[in-house]
Amino acid sequence: MRPAVVFILLTVMIDSMGIGLIIPVMPDLIREVQGGDLSTAALWGGVLSTTFAVMQFLFGPVIGGLSDRFGRRPVLLISLLVMAADYLVMAVAGSIWLLLAGRVVGGITAATGSTANAYMADISQQKDRAANFGLIGAAFGIGFVLGPLVGGLLAEYGTRAPFYAAAALAALNVIFGYFVLSETLGQAVRRPFSLRRANPLGVVRQLNRLPGIGALLAVYFLYQVAFMVYPAVWSFFGQARFGWGPSTIGLSLALFGIMMAVVQGGLIRQVLRLLGERGTVIYGHLFDIAAFLALGFVTSGTLALILTPLAAFAAVITPALQGIMSRSVAADQQGELQGALTSVAALAMIVSPLVMTGVFAAFTAPGAPLYLPGMPFLLSAVLIALGLGVFIARGPRLATAPDLS
Repeated sequence: MRPAVVFILLTVMIDSMGIGLIIPVMPDLIREVQGGDLSTAALWGGVLSTTFAVMQFLFGPVIGGLSDRFGRRPVLLISLLVMAADYLVMAVAGSIWLLLAGRVVGGITAATGSTANAYMADISQQKDRAANFGLIGAAFGIGFVLGPLVGGLLAEYGTRAPFYAAAALAALNVIFGYFVLSETLGQAVRRPFSLRRANPLGVVRQLNRLPGIGALLAVYFLYQVAFMVYPAVWSFFGQARFGWGPSTIGLSLALFGIMMAVVQGGLIRQVLRLLGERGTVIYGHLFDIAAFLALGFVTSGTLALILTPLAAFAAVITPALQGIMSRSVAADQQGELQGALTSVAALAMIVSPLVMTGVFAAFTAPGAPLYLPGMPFLLSAVLIALGLGVFIARGPRLATAPDLS
C-alpha cells in the first residue's frame, strides 16, 4: 500500500480515535466540571456533540471546496496541526464552556473527512471506489476499536489523559504526512473557491439536481442520525442499564469497531460482489433494524457485549451509498460531493445527539413514567426502516449488478 494512502487511512483512524478516546470518560468528565446526575450529564453531552457537529456541518463544504482549489495535501496537514492544538486545550479545560470552545475548533478540523474521501476518489478507478471507500470505513472502525479501548485504559490515570494521547497522535501524523503525502489534484482540474458552493445547504441543493442524488442524500441522512446513537448515548446507556465503568464501555465499543473494520475492510467486497451496491444497501438496512431492536430491549450486559460486534455487520451501508453517488458526479466535483456528505453527516450529528440524549434523559430521569434506557435504539430502528423505504421507492437503479463470476 502506498505511504500516502497509509497516511489518509491514519488520518481517518485518528479522527475516529479522537472521538472514541473521549467517549468512555465523558460522563465522569462532564460531572467533574459541571456537576449534576447522569441524566443531566447526558444532556450536556448532547450539547457538546451538537456543537461539534454544527461546526462540521458549516465547514465540511468549505474544507472540501478548499481542497478542490488548493489541493488535498495542505488542507489535510494544516487541519491536523490545529486538531493537535485543540486537544491540548481540552486537556486543561476547567469549565464546561472551555470544553464547548474546544468542540467548536474540533468540529472544524474534523471536517477533513471530506478531503480524505476526495483523495481516495482521486486515486481510484470508478469501479473500485466503493471498495476503497470501504478501506476508509475500515480505518474509522480501527480507530473506533483503539479509541475507546485506549481511552478506557487511560481513564485510570484521570479524565484528561485521553486528550493528551489524541494530541500526540495528531501531531505525529502531521510529521508523517509532511514527508509521504503527495498531491493528487492536478492544476488542470482545480477550480476557484466559491462561497456559494461552500454554503452547506447550497452544495446539497446543487447536488440534488443530479438524478437520484436527492433520495440518496436523504437515505444517508437518516442512516447517520440512527447510527449516531452509539457515540451519543452509549457511555450513558452502559452506566444506566448495566452499571458499566469506563473500561467496560471502552471494551464494548472496541468490539464494535473490530467487527466494523472487518466488515468495511474485507467483507464488503464479497457482499458487493454478490449483491451489488443496491442490494448491499438494502441488506445493511435490514440488519441494522434487527440490531437496534435487540439493543433497545436487552437487559443483560453479557448479551449486550455479544450483540455489539454483531451490530457492525450493517456497516456496509455507507461505502455502498458513497460508491453509487461518487459515480454520479464529475472528477472535479468529488471534493464537493464528499464535502456535501460531510455536511449531511454533520447535520445528522446536530440532530441526533440532542434527540437521542433527550430521549435517554426522558426515559431514565427520576420519576420517568417508563424506565427504558434502550429507547434511543428503538428510535434508531424506526429511522432505519424509514430510510430503507425511501431507498427502495426513490433510490436509483444504477447500482452495479452482482458479479458472480
